[in-house]
Amino acid sequence: MDTTLRDGEQTSGVSFSASEKLTIAQLLLTEVKVDRIEIASARVSDGELDAVKRITRWAKANGLLDRVEVLTFVDGDVSIEWMQKAGAKVMNLLTKGSLNHLTHQLKKKPEQHFADITAVIALAKKKKIDTNVYLEDWSNGMRHSPEYVFQYLDFIVTQPVKRIMLPDTLGILVPSEVYGFISAITERYPGTHFDFHGHNDYDLGTANVLEAVKAGAHGLHLTVKGMGERAGNAPLASAIAVLNDFVPGVKTAVAEKSL
Repeated sequence: MDTTLRDGEQTSGVSFSASEKLTIAQLLLTEVKVDRIEIASARVSDGELDAVKRITRWAKANGLLDRVEVLTFVDGDVSIEWMQKAGAKVMNLLTKGSLNHLTHQLKKKPEQHFADITAVIALAKKKKIDTNVYLEDWSNGMRHSPEYVFQYLDFIVTQPVKRIMLPDTLGILVPSEVYGFISAITERYPGTHFDFHGHNDYDLGTANVLEAVKAGAHGLHLTVKGMGERAGNAPLASAIAVLNDFVPGVKTAVAEKSL
């Protein structure tokens, strides 16, 4: 999944116009041939809503709407109503992947958070919106509160979600940790689709992508030229080259000549 239009736009000094977002989305899906694109966060601005509407109209007309995704929040029906206005059909629900975030940001118990998540997913299903979930701060969760992470995963695998997305939110992990953490998860939940979302704060984004795939990750979140907040995200071109050269049997749909 390419997340240049959402995470990549957090690069300092970068702001795409609605027309630029549409052009980039078209290029990513039709020429670069990435599988999915994450194009925005819900509720950000009227300009963001306009950009998403343009992309979803084009995607629907070309049979690509199920490959366009939007970051949403555990906020009752607010994000879902925004999704409906925007014409989007796949939401990436931001949830808490560490006990620290849950306790100090939300100030809730796990059971309360799980109940709130369940309600949002149920409403999305009713509105015919597919759900993936992010475990925000998952990397710190695995380091400092793995019991909570597995309690959360035991809960979320019972929900009607398509993909569970594991972000190294602050870019803190080293390759050995990525391999160990994701191996433990994919072995415990063998029938579940897991994505890895790597950041590049220690310049380890590409190496971490490689270890994530070796450990059984089913999807990757990448950006063009590694764009993203702070030091950026794992870069699309580098990740594709490394996978092709160092992971036998793994082949992506990305058109390498376009890179």
